[in-house]
Amino acid sequence: MMLNKEYEAMHREDLEQLQLERLQSTLHRVYRNVAFYHQIFDDRKTDVEKIRNLADVNQLPFTTKEDLKKSYPYDMFAVPLRDIVRIHSTSGTTGKPIVVGYTKNDINTWTSLMARVMTAAGITEQDVVQIAYSYSLFTGGFGFHFGAERLGSSVIPAGGEDVVKQIMIMKDFKTTVLAGTPGFALHIGTVLKDSGIHPEELSLKTGIFGAEPWSRNMRLQIEESLRIETFDNYGLTEIMGPGVAFECSAKQGLHVNEDHFMVEIIDPETRMPAAPGKQGELVFTTITKQGFPLIRYRTGDISAFLEGDCPCGRTLRRIERISGRTDDMMIIEGINAFPSQIEEVLLQIEGVKPHYQIILERSSGMDTMEVQVEVEEQVFSDETKVLEKLRLAIQQRIKSAMGIVCKITLVEPKKLNRSTGGKLKRIVDNRDR
Repeated sequence: MMLNKEYEAMHREDLEQLQLERLQSTLHRVYRNVAFYHQIFDDRKTDVEKIRNLADVNQLPFTTKEDLKKSYPYDMFAVPLRDIVRIHSTSGTTGKPIVVGYTKNDINTWTSLMARVMTAAGITEQDVVQIAYSYSLFTGGFGFHFGAERLGSSVIPAGGEDVVKQIMIMKDFKTTVLAGTPGFALHIGTVLKDSGIHPEELSLKTGIFGAEPWSRNMRLQIEESLRIETFDNYGLTEIMGPGVAFECSAKQGLHVNEDHFMVEIIDPETRMPAAPGKQGELVFTTITKQGFPLIRYRTGDISAFLEGDCPCGRTLRRIERISGRTDDMMIIEGINAFPSQIEEVLLQIEGVKPHYQIILERSSGMDTMEVQVEVEEQVFSDETKVLEKLRLAIQQRIKSAMGIVCKITLVEPKKLNRSTGGKLKRIVDNRDR
C-alpha cells in the first residue's frame, strides 16, 4: 500500500533530478542564512554553484554532532525564530542538547511522511493507534501522533503511562496499533504473560517500532508475545524525527524517503563511501527542510545499502535495518561489538528473559565486560548448579558468537531497568577516558 505513488515509485532519473534541484536550493539557502555553513564553505573553498550533479555531494563538508552542540540553542536555524512553530531537542545526556526548529511547512512535511510510513504498515483510518512514545522534547510521540491523525486513525496519546495502564487502555479502548520502542513492547508482552492476560483478549494487530536497534530474534519474541505483525521505522531528531526511512510489507530493508533526504554510507574511519554492500555510517542531507537544514550529517548509525528492486514496487533506495551505532560500539580485547549482537545471542537461550545490561570496566589497564541478564523466575528458584550451568552456557555462547570472554551475572526477574517510552540505555561505561 502506498500513500503517494507519485514520489514513492518515481523513476530513478526523475527522482535524482528532483534531489539535485532540491539540494541546490538547500545549499544556497544554508550558505545565505546559516553562519556555520557560510564559514565552513568559505574555509573549504566550497562553491555551491559548482554542485551540478549528485556525485558532487562528496565536495561538501560533513556536519557532526559536535558542530550542532556548539550551535546551542539556535545558531543552526536557517529562518528567524518568529518563523519556527515547533522546537524539539535531543536528550543532552552527554552535555548540551541539540535543539531543532520546525517551520509550519516542516511540520506539514513531517506529518505527511509519517502518514506515508504508517500507510506502508497497513494502517488506515479504521485503526485505533496507541502511542507509547513519550510526549516531550523527544520527537517520537508527536511524529506518530500527527501522522496517524493525518490518516484519520483514532489516536490514543498514552505516552508516559506505566505498562499496567498501557495494557488496560489496549484492552478497554480496543487498540489495534501500538507505536513505541521495541524494548517497551517486549516489556508489555512480559507483563501480559505474568498477568495471565492472553494476547487474543486484545484487539492488537500491528506494532510499529523504532528509536533503538532491535534484532530479528527480538522481533520474533515481540510478535509471539503480542500476536501482532511488526514494522520497523527509522529517524533521528537532528534530521526530522521518525519518518526518515521505513519498512514496507515486504520487510526487505528500510526505504529512505529520498524525495526529502539524500543518503550516503561512509567508512567512519576513512570518511570515504563504503564499498557496495558493506556496512558503514549513515550520512544524511536534508533537501526540503526550512527551519533546520543539515548538510552531510554523520548520524553514527550503522547500516548498508540493499541492491535490487523491492517487491512492493517502491523505487526509494533501501538500507539494512540499523545494526548499531558507532558510539555504541564496544571494543573489548580488540574486538568491535554492539549490544544488538549480545541481544541476538541471549534471545536464543531458553530460560533467559529479554532484559540485559552491559557494564564496561577497566582494571589494571584491561577492559572488561559484564553482562547482567534476567532469567525466568522458575530458573532462578532452582538449585545453584542449574544457575551455574546456565551462566556458563551464556558465557560460552557469547564467546563463540563474538570472540569475547565476559563475566555473566544472572539476576532475578524485573531487577533491570525497563524501557518506558524513550530510548533504553543498554551500556554503562565505567572506564576512565
